[in-house]
Amino acid sequence: QVQLVESGGGLVQAGDSLTLSCAASGRTFSIYAMAWFRQAPAKEREFVARLAWSAGGFRYADSVKGRFTISRDNAKNMVYLQMNSLKPEDTAVYYCAAVNGPTRGYSAVSEYTYWGQGTQVTVSS
Repeated sequence: QVQLVESGGGLVQAGDSLTLSCAASGRTFSIYAMAWFRQAPAKEREFVARLAWSAGGFRYADSVKGRFTISRDNAKNMVYLQMNSLKPEDTAVYYCAAVNGPTRGYSAVSEYTYWGQGTQVTVSS
């Protein structure tokens, strides 16, 4: 089992930056990839960014490309999401996710096994 705990959410203004953190524990040696998703009120959970736990494998949603950066610190079992130039439409609960092995794709909720509890990000205009 892998446990994920997100932190770093909050209320910011449009144009501000915010960094989310995800702490992984448990069988972290089994992690193949990790990702960030988000879910706005009354909307489906959507893919934001992903990376391979070992190296590379970076993927981003078009809506955040150039503004958000996903990174990791393997020694600390941490994954981060640096969010710059935030927009009101970025308001959502942000979730950290992990999977143990290769998947056919990278952006579907169903491809990830482990999920955190989420952290709220609110961007005011």
